[in-house]
Amino acid sequence: MPADATIMKSLRRAWESICSFENLLLAYRKAARHKRWRHAVLAFELERERNLLLLRDALREQTYRPAPHRTFSITRPKPRLIAAAPFADRVVQHALCNVIQPFFERGFIAHTYACLRGRGTHRAVDRYTALSREYPFVLKLDVQRFFPSIDHQILDALLVRRLPEEPVRALIRTILASGAGACDKVNHYLPGDDLFTPFERAKGLPIGNPRANRAPVIA
Repeated sequence: MPADATIMKSLRRAWESICSFENLLLAYRKAARHKRWRHAVLAFELERERNLLLLRDALREQTYRPAPHRTFSITRPKPRLIAAAPFADRVVQHALCNVIQPFFERGFIAHTYACLRGRGTHRAVDRYTALSREYPFVLKLDVQRFFPSIDHQILDALLVRRLPEEPVRALIRTILASGAGACDKVNHYLPGDDLFTPFERAKGLPIGNPRANRAPVIA
């Protein structure tokens, strides 16, 4: 069976798993890790079960809508706009990642290190060191303004191929739309675009949401 077919088969009940109370409780614990004394986390914790049940019901009924992000700028290591989603929305994002991330990771190359358990920067540096002793040249590059440039329409077309359940795709669209206004504005022209097309297409993934951090990738 092709790899894509295996992933598709495994994700056919993803929506049920995302909306389960057990998954939302796990997502809450991940979102609260190292942040338990922050005001937003303490406020959520006061009625944790009730808040998780409200999120579960909103997800099941497909009435969930994220609140606006809080944005701020940083200058190091370079100027960037950071967007922080409200705590309840971070719980939902973790709940989504809990279920779909393992299936997407199966398709990653062996030298993908970003935000993966057991990998990360140190392992990437170790691998780079080993390869540098074997090869005399290295290509260092970065995708210019990668996160602000992510095209929602293109991303959605890719997700349709991997996520068979429409409610899962709809949740991702909702999360993407909520963060589009919290990104730096970047306009790129693609083949077939006219003068105004880049301004009509939704783009951008906020830097600051769960799994939106980067670590080196050695191809």
